[in-house]
Amino acid sequence: MDAIFVFEQLLNGLGYGLMLFLIAAGLTLVFGIMDTMNLAHGSLYMAGAYVAARVHEASASFALAVLAAVLVTVAVAALLEVLVIRRLYRRDHLVQVLATFGIILIADDAVKAIWGVAPLMASTPAALAGPVQLAEGLPYPSYRLLLIAAGLLVALGLYLLVNKTRIGMLVRAGASNRQMAEFMGVRVGTVFAFVFALGAGLAALAGALMAPISSVQIGMGEAILIPALVVIVIGGIGSIRGAFVAALLVGLVDTAGRAFLPLALRAVLPPSVAADLGPALAGIAMYVLMAAVLTLKPAGLFPARA
Repeated sequence: MDAIFVFEQLLNGLGYGLMLFLIAAGLTLVFGIMDTMNLAHGSLYMAGAYVAARVHEASASFALAVLAAVLVTVAVAALLEVLVIRRLYRRDHLVQVLATFGIILIADDAVKAIWGVAPLMASTPAALAGPVQLAEGLPYPSYRLLLIAAGLLVALGLYLLVNKTRIGMLVRAGASNRQMAEFMGVRVGTVFAFVFALGAGLAALAGALMAPISSVQIGMGEAILIPALVVIVIGGIGSIRGAFVAALLVGLVDTAGRAFLPLALRAVLPPSVAADLGPALAGIAMYVLMAAVLTLKPAGLFPARA
């Protein structure tokens, strides 16, 4: 295990963590401000990936594909918010979970009807297909560098939006004390609609960017939802800063576990046992991290209502 391999895996973990942040940021705002548990958030991620893959294939323009994915997903989310989510704001969490789980089933069947059951292989943009020489003996895929840069730029933009603008002030007020915000005359319905659309756009952006390096398939939204929920629990519900820090931690722990644990176990266990045990232990690493954080800080690292 050399230094170049370790550095490559750290960069992979950083990129994965930033994509998790794009998903978890919208989810934590929806839960923190609207007090609505939206399990269908992963379906918006899946929608972004499918739309981007198809538009890129048809137009050969990756930028157009990403833009189309965000716009189409936000439009679908706006319709979903009006027809379903708005009716769940005052209901208990069990009803919200059941209703949004039903949306997951409908979304999966809709994808089957529109695009079929076979996974899609989204192509990497031609301009970003090759590696970039970061240092001597360290080539790194240029597309993965794009993921890191895009994640950091969106994180910076979201920070400025939430902390430096009036709409951000209303969002933070709703996350900290929704009832007080209502008493102060905040149009809660408008803020809710904006937050839901913003979360959908971020999820779609993550799906569009992740499509070229992962298989675009039915159920991919449910698979990414679990790490996203772990991120918001670790970071603190309703906290953008917490989601950012927790996403980086989860991304690095998950990637490092999958890359390094099997190699470390081979030093003390037979190769066949290490090959089976390593991925299993790596799969629970983020849950161990969550348990450790919640033992010390039950409300998460940076709870919005602190």
